[in-house]
Amino acid sequence: MRINYNVSAMLSNNALANNDSLLAKSMERLSSGLKINHAKDNPAGLAMAKRMNAQIKGLAVANQNAGDGVSVIETADGALTEVADMLQRMNELSVKAANGTMTEEDRATIQEEIAQLKEEITRISETTEFNGQKLLNGEFTSKGFTNNNDVKVNSYSTDVVTNIYMLDSLSVSTNAEGEPEVSVALGENFPTDCEAEIKDNLVTIKNSDGFELTLEVPEGNGTYSDLEIDVTGIGSMRLQVGSNEGQILEVEIPAVTLQNMGIEDINVSTKEGADDAIERIDGAIQYVSSVRGKLGAYQNRLESTENSLDITSENMTAAYSRIMDVDMAEEMTQYTTAQVLTQAGTSMLAQANERPSQILQLLQ
Repeated sequence: MRINYNVSAMLSNNALANNDSLLAKSMERLSSGLKINHAKDNPAGLAMAKRMNAQIKGLAVANQNAGDGVSVIETADGALTEVADMLQRMNELSVKAANGTMTEEDRATIQEEIAQLKEEITRISETTEFNGQKLLNGEFTSKGFTNNNDVKVNSYSTDVVTNIYMLDSLSVSTNAEGEPEVSVALGENFPTDCEAEIKDNLVTIKNSDGFELTLEVPEGNGTYSDLEIDVTGIGSMRLQVGSNEGQILEVEIPAVTLQNMGIEDINVSTKEGADDAIERIDGAIQYVSSVRGKLGAYQNRLESTENSLDITSENMTAAYSRIMDVDMAEEMTQYTTAQVLTQAGTSMLAQANERPSQILQLLQ
């Protein structure tokens, strides 16, 4: 028996400290419901879980975006339903006006009703919108660009190699109506006929809605008449339907106006006009039906996208839960074990601390 070092007490204390640490960790997991509460618990698992969590949140927003897309389609289709009904009524009136028994007064009355229907179609086209964006008046298929970009030119020269002239810049811009405006900042002593070497022959501009307009100037000996214009994304709404970049769905809603349907100037005041109106209204009905068919296809695709996003989110959430969430039954078992060991360690430490006092009995 030794009195300088109480080895038993030291061992009991170390065991008690370890068990107390396990008990504290188990209590933290049980109270938070998480298996990983600190980066040190599982660094690799935490990093993977954080990426998954970002994906899950992105999928939730993408699902909402797809739902918004469905709402856009339903809004447009509801308006087109009314337009189709009015076109059907206009067709009936035109057929009636084409009848030889109709007088001029009768046709004038019919024309008045047709005019009212046309005004209502125009009103629907101009006022149907979603979140402030017009859906049927052509804004989805006609975008204006206002920008000012420089096309860099290395040098101008005549056929004589020794005569080199520098051009400061060639500024190309388009106004909101899409009309080109060109201005040239010249150097000095420019010839009337010259050649240009183009640098950076691609110029891309964007408008506030994110639509892109690309100007391509041919390399080598080119003139402004050789300019090629490529418009990207015109006439479409880009819906972000995934949690990653590039996972988009473009929805295009053609303009549904009197001009697009070709019925802006129909007049059934005469039999010939009524015959012409019948043909043109029939074409308008087919046009609206085609647009509605396209919208229906978009809606089916968006609803399928929503279902797919739901399934992906569920699977991703399950994987995240396996990494982060604690198994309460298993953890409760570990907690009970650590609690018993802590209580036993406390008792053993008390007994170990009493051993040196027992040596005093030998000295009496």
